[in-house]
Amino acid sequence: MKNLIITGCTGQLGTALNRLFEGNEEYHLVNTDVVDKEGVTRLDITKVEDVVALAKEVQPYAIINCAAFTAVDAAEQKLDLCYQINAIGARNMAIAANAVGAKLVHISTDYVFPGTSERPLTEFDPTGPKSVYGITKLAGENFVRELCSRYFLIRTAWLYGEGKNFVRTMLKLSETHDKLTVVSDQFGSPTSAKELAKAIAYLLPTDNYGLFHGTCEGSTSWDVFAREIFRLAGKSTEVISVTSEEYAAMNPQSAPRPHYSILDNYMFRLTTDHVYADWQTALYDYMEEQGYLAGQVKA
Repeated sequence: MKNLIITGCTGQLGTALNRLFEGNEEYHLVNTDVVDKEGVTRLDITKVEDVVALAKEVQPYAIINCAAFTAVDAAEQKLDLCYQINAIGARNMAIAANAVGAKLVHISTDYVFPGTSERPLTEFDPTGPKSVYGITKLAGENFVRELCSRYFLIRTAWLYGEGKNFVRTMLKLSETHDKLTVVSDQFGSPTSAKELAKAIAYLLPTDNYGLFHGTCEGSTSWDVFAREIFRLAGKSTEVISVTSEEYAAMNPQSAPRPHYSILDNYMFRLTTDHVYADWQTALYDYMEEQGYLAGQVKA
């Protein structure tokens, strides 16, 4: 069997990959994270000697780096930590992968763009991050490009799966709120971790290396996304649409959010026959699996 090292295995994407590969006879997963958990190898990705040592011990077919500092607001006050995880961590993965001849799958974000576009962004559009989170993720991308010879670099956006995410937050708030204010002028493509995991599994055995955008098809705004969540769940919570400026006045945030985060899966379309599910279908599937649909009894 081929060994796969998965970093950040307890996060949304790491969990989705474990479920996807469960019972798979081609790959053996070596799960790593910074937490102490049964079946998980503790690994600090900011320490290059530890990462390289594990890679030399495991001799992986591929390393899938799902680890990241994703607290966008906190990143503005934790610059060094954010660079250590998002930039240096990516660098260390690239060094380790190259040292043992492994493939590297690295996950990046729509935040590497300024968020001012008026059309879906392809892999060929210029970057220009406005937040510490975006700046450090772009630095990680650059390290991967410079230091790894065989990589799949996938930018995704508005990800949800197992763990804290927008879907669960909205449903939790709906239990105690009749009305919720949600931003109406930020646009993107809600993407399920399951769909992203399927795309990774598709690319993994290929030599189709490079940069990819990977989101569910279609796009929406946060307020429309929230209404669809409540519709599927049979919730009567009213969504009050507000602008980013109005929301910031009510809920001061330290990090700028991109107003336009719609990524075009251009390289997937040009170089593969893999197609992501549209965001509504993926959301329905997720909510069905979680037992969140109206009238559904959660197992």
